[in-house]
Amino acid sequence: MSTTSIGRQAETKAATYLTNLDYKVLVKNWRTRFCEIDIVARKNNRVYFVEVKYRKSSDWGGGVDYITSKKLKQMSFAAELWVASNNWQGDYQLAVIEVSGADFEVTNILIDF
Repeated sequence: MSTTSIGRQAETKAATYLTNLDYKVLVKNWRTRFCEIDIVARKNNRVYFVEVKYRKSSDWGGGVDYITSKKLKQMSFAAELWVASNNWQGDYQLAVIEVSGADFEVTNILIDF
């Protein structure tokens, strides 16, 4: 299985997880030539820009451990570009979903960080 298909599978699992928590997934894999967002979801008039991190095992740390300050800056830039491109006037924030293992289980979710 390619890394792209693994990533897509993890993103699908994360999107399903969010849907089960009453989030509305607006778009998956939003891309421009400058940036990308794994999942854009909305709940209670707030938009969430979700980075999905998959790790086959936690031997080298979980997916959340790979959210560096550089990655946070990239996520913020992408979120601001989406907000401007879509004329979003409401609240928004960044989020991370960690997906792990052969069964692609959601093992961690960070929404308020």
